[in-house]
Amino acid sequence: MSNMNDARRESISSLFEVVATLERKWANEWNSQNSLGFSKTHILILDLLNNEGPKRPSAIAEKLQVTTGGVTVLTSKLIKTGLVKKTQNETDRRASQLEITDTGKELLSKAHRHVNEIIEKMFGMLSEEEIHTLSKIFSKCLFGS
Repeated sequence: MSNMNDARRESISSLFEVVATLERKWANEWNSQNSLGFSKTHILILDLLNNEGPKRPSAIAEKLQVTTGGVTVLTSKLIKTGLVKKTQNETDRRASQLEITDTGKELLSKAHRHVNEIIEKMFGMLSEEEIHTLSKIFSKCLFGS
């Protein structure tokens, strides 16, 4: 019985190495091509605001699983560079929310092209079925179902 557990532990350990290496490769690809000057998380925030409309910082934090303080740090750069603007919440005047600007939308479409190039480079050799399976597996790891 313990042999089975050892084998499973070894498999998980080697999976961890593969995933960590994949993440480094992704980061290197991102950084080597990244003339945009923004991190992947900056782009995720722009994407979220673009797809779902204005959001409060706490909602962004929850969605991206980072702290509200982390969101403040990330979004201050986006605000300073004019990609995101602070607006008042329609229903609750005391609450501010963040909204993507037209400049933000332009940068986002550049970023999407960049991401597509990286994905093609890193996963282009996979079949549709393999991509679908991998996506299902990653979602299961992230969300537990």
